[in-house]
Amino acid sequence: MSAPLVDFLHSLRWQDVPAPVQERTRDFLVDLLGVATGGIGTKLSQIIRDHAADHFAAGRSSARMLLDGRRVSPAGATLEGGMVIDAYDAHDGHRLTKGHAGCAALPATLAMAEATGQMDGGDLMTCLLLGYEIGTRAGIALHRTANDYHTSGAWMALSCAAIGARYLGLGADQTRHGLGIAEYHGPRSQMMRCIDAPTMVKDGSGWGGMAGVSAAYMAQSGFTGAPAITAEGADVADLWGDLGQTWRVMEQYYKPFPVCRWAQPPVQAVLSVMQGHGLTSAQVEHIEIVTFHESLRLATRTPKTTEEAQYSTAFPAAVAAVRGSIGPADITETAFADPEIRRLAEGMRVSESDAYNAAFPARRIAHAVVVLRDGTRLQSPPTEARGDPEAMVPRAEMQAKFHASADPVLGVDRALALRHAVEDLAPGQSAKTLTDLATAAI
Repeated sequence: MSAPLVDFLHSLRWQDVPAPVQERTRDFLVDLLGVATGGIGTKLSQIIRDHAADHFAAGRSSARMLLDGRRVSPAGATLEGGMVIDAYDAHDGHRLTKGHAGCAALPATLAMAEATGQMDGGDLMTCLLLGYEIGTRAGIALHRTANDYHTSGAWMALSCAAIGARYLGLGADQTRHGLGIAEYHGPRSQMMRCIDAPTMVKDGSGWGGMAGVSAAYMAQSGFTGAPAITAEGADVADLWGDLGQTWRVMEQYYKPFPVCRWAQPPVQAVLSVMQGHGLTSAQVEHIEIVTFHESLRLATRTPKTTEEAQYSTAFPAAVAAVRGSIGPADITETAFADPEIRRLAEGMRVSESDAYNAAFPARRIAHAVVVLRDGTRLQSPPTEARGDPEAMVPRAEMQAKFHASADPVLGVDRALALRHAVEDLAPGQSAKTLTDLATAAI
């Protein structure tokens, strides 16, 4: 590993980060906490929280689990938090990594801050930012050098090890070994397997975060594992030479809906037609979606689980047509049995476009044709999901999404206090209020 990367990891200070980068990182922190509240009630969350409590017991170092309060090992808290956030699938992501940097970085940061007792608010924000900067580069590097499409956990292991190395104050050699251990032990899980057969394994973020935090502690004890080839390989050197100059957090997208990003252009296209023409679903005979191949692979039409609902194109597009949006209740059993949603989902015609395929992954494009009962065909323009980094939504919209998820779970007062605690994070200010609010049991 080059000295500049080690120096950047251990020397970056919040005061040196440009203001727009600080603001974007803070916005994503609020959004991630809101997404966690959306995921906490899922079956996946219930299983993983009990699993972490039973099998990742606290030792000499401990941290409280996100929105749970029970103490486990830092690796266990990262595992739990990453999976709880991933359970709701409304978290930020990056087009070229085809994955999510913040999902594991936040629980790793919270766990390591609490486990080490280092509660400076500026340091917490810096470590979360490092998760984005290192994780995104590692993800791009992995996709450049490996043939298979791996889940976020494969490369977030490396960034969570970096977060651990910084909190533990590892030296340059130990840091290098920590990143190598994390890369070697990180889950090289196949994302398209979960696309084709949706289950709770999802994006591997929690498992990758657990591997990364464990790697940092192993390196501290003298375990070796270097090199991390996604950081040290000559064929990826260009990705690491601009640390502190190109801020990859500014390239992340925002997700308005709790479903796979690949389904969101079709959802947005359907909404543009339905809302633009003031339609109700009762007027619709059927809907036709033209999209890119990966979106077509989201083939579930009649989901039986939250995961099947999230890894679908037809189902969320039908929900959008019927209900005008997609929220927590729309990816649960209450929506699966809705006869109008089922009618439109089962009758939806989904095809792929060569032009849209060629644009992927840099752009994700789809259009919708809404066919009315009288035969009228209403077509959307080529549509991309809202929240791409070039057209980020206003902060007020992101905060509204946070409160829509958090208020019913936390209560209005705690949700507002949690958001304000994020806004108050700064060098010299304690992050304890944030960690207490974020980890207290529901």
